[in-house]
Amino acid sequence: MSETLDKPAAQATLNVVGTRPIRPDGADKVTGRATYGADYNMPGQLVGRILRSPHAHARIVSIDASRARALPGVKAVVTSADFPDLASEMHDGGEAASNLRDLSLNVMARGKVLYDGHAVAAVAAVSAAVAEEALSRIKVIYETLPHVIDVEPAMSPDAPVLHDYMFTEGLETPPTVASNIAKRHKNVRGDVDAAFAAADVIVEDRYTTQAVHQGYIEPQACVAAWAEDGRCEVWSSSQGQFMVRTYCAKILGLEISDIRVTPAEIGGGFGGKTTVYLEPIALALSRASGHPVKMVMTREDVFRATGPTSGAVMHVKLGALSDGTITAATVELKFQAGAFPGSPVGAACMTALACYDIANFTIVGWDVVTNTPKTAAYRAPGAPIAAFAVESAVDDLARKLGMDPIALREKNAVRDGTKASYGPTFQNIGYVETLAAIRDSDHYKSPLKPNQGRGVAVGFWFNIGGESTAAIHISEDGSAAVVTGNPDIGGSRASMAMMAAETLGVPVERVRPMIGDTASIGYSMLTGGSRTTFATGMAVVQAAEKVILDLRQRAAKLWEVSLDHVVWRMGQAECIDPAKPEKKPMTLAALAAQSGRTGGPISAQVTLNAQGAGPGFGVHLCDLEVDPETGHTSIVRYTAAQDVGRAIHPSYVEGQIQGGVAQGVGWALNEAYIFDRDGRMENAGFLDYRMPVASDLPMLDTIMIEVPNPRHPFGAKGVGEVPIVPPLAAVANAMRGAIGVRMSSLPLSPPAVLAALDGKGG
Repeated sequence: MSETLDKPAAQATLNVVGTRPIRPDGADKVTGRATYGADYNMPGQLVGRILRSPHAHARIVSIDASRARALPGVKAVVTSADFPDLASEMHDGGEAASNLRDLSLNVMARGKVLYDGHAVAAVAAVSAAVAEEALSRIKVIYETLPHVIDVEPAMSPDAPVLHDYMFTEGLETPPTVASNIAKRHKNVRGDVDAAFAAADVIVEDRYTTQAVHQGYIEPQACVAAWAEDGRCEVWSSSQGQFMVRTYCAKILGLEISDIRVTPAEIGGGFGGKTTVYLEPIALALSRASGHPVKMVMTREDVFRATGPTSGAVMHVKLGALSDGTITAATVELKFQAGAFPGSPVGAACMTALACYDIANFTIVGWDVVTNTPKTAAYRAPGAPIAAFAVESAVDDLARKLGMDPIALREKNAVRDGTKASYGPTFQNIGYVETLAAIRDSDHYKSPLKPNQGRGVAVGFWFNIGGESTAAIHISEDGSAAVVTGNPDIGGSRASMAMMAAETLGVPVERVRPMIGDTASIGYSMLTGGSRTTFATGMAVVQAAEKVILDLRQRAAKLWEVSLDHVVWRMGQAECIDPAKPEKKPMTLAALAAQSGRTGGPISAQVTLNAQGAGPGFGVHLCDLEVDPETGHTSIVRYTAAQDVGRAIHPSYVEGQIQGGVAQGVGWALNEAYIFDRDGRMENAGFLDYRMPVASDLPMLDTIMIEVPNPRHPFGAKGVGEVPIVPPLAAVANAMRGAIGVRMSSLPLSPPAVLAALDGKGG
């Protein structure tokens, strides 16, 4: 079931936006014609394979690849010696800034390996069998070192230090000793100690989560070709072809102009494909061999060597008056960054209290390196983890106060005009409407059965804008091609076509959306942060408006009237010159057919750096049932309400919400990286890494609240990040209701539930 609720401001006369046309990529995908990263092939291509470290932490004493190079069919072997050493340099080109030195060291280990699965060498051979044999012939001598996996042990003064050059940033007194703590984040408002002293009720607890993977179905894959003239081409599965181009150029010491990157269809990313792993290695192998090189990760490679999100340890303390006013909060967040700095703890600090108007708080976050794969973005990076802790504490506060959990959140909710905990003042937000939608829903009023529990949780994500380019080309028959620079990971092609069609006044079937390569369209920031429909959509609309201006000018020329006497309505030019009533309207197709007489091809391109993205809020309601004999948990009903701005294509918005819920439920109940005593991942495959499938979930109901963003032509807000933020806490709060015990560590797996029921854990 899906509902759409809106404010009067959301009402407008629209013909395309808000409808549900057939997705433009659907037929190719269901018939198998869509081309993904692993589908690309080139004449004479070689197979690339990577040798990975079996140790969590070790010094590389030597690498001898002579026997591999001597194997017939092996055309190239590369190690760190084939990559330039980079100085520390921050690059802000993705969902978060990346240190290019660390990125390069993650692509290929130098000096030390820092996690099980770290790349140490790679080969290119005429077949997969020869490549695998070549890997077995590479002799690497390691000096194993002590390792550390969990975040709190890594923060200990006696922990093995991963990087002797790393000194904690953000402290009042700069440290003189290297440690695994990369950075401290801190945000303070008001007098926290005084507010706690005056509070009538206080709750506090410690919460933990484990590293979890995005779980995209398609593994990383690419084909790379290094030409004789030094120019390169890459075809790969990623969330941003321009990101791939920049990172490959930096890691290999090339000019950006020498690399052309074509984005493949993407079989899931969720933030996990906002960086590079294979592409620089494939290019290095192609350079060394003189052949194109194709590389496809195994599922084990994906788990062991690509970024999950952080495991974390958190402490939350809340103080409130007897009427439910939350007056004080302290939040401490300790996040695994993996082998190199850059966990999403900064965003977690910013989002932790974003749904609440609290006068006094302290938020502290720690970015900590560990001997695990470097973390990568995962839908609303950091926010689900922080929300699990804060929303669990808010739920306990409601119980202690004897208040309805939604009423408590309504009392403390941010509204238009509230200064957010992370700085800006909120405007045009629909958070209180989402709370009301859940409160008034049939679901919230329905009774529960024995062994069932009900949980409420809320979530927030900023949404972002950024740099985007869009071009619109009008064909001779009046159809339109819309070209953008953003891979489609959640329906952006449909939304681009719909916004162009709405602006031009033509049927959406007459608009063909396409994604250009780095040589065919201007620079666009990657697809992530829920930015594409907002930012790239804004570029599309402006390009369409430029096309309309051009069409009006052409009509004015044909009619021999001034531009002011030509208007564009419903896909056609109309003459409003009272002196020429005989001039009949001219459709887009009619004007396109005469383009050669009026100035040539009709085309427009817009580049912009979009500002004014509207933040998103969601409220989730979860019912679950626990089998007290086995600890098995079943989700029996789930409803998610979200402020979506304006739903450009409602079906896609519903899908985004449902997908985020499904991933969040898996995170809450089952998913976790498991390491053995030597720091090796034990469950690097879908058989042992348990993700939800369709049979694990009920129909996920959605309620779309439309509070348009006035800074976008059609009121769009990003919708892809928010849905994964509340589920962890919603499930945990429902579990608290079902078993009467607060379980503060994820995942809530059957053994953990049984231990809680037996009074042995929680």
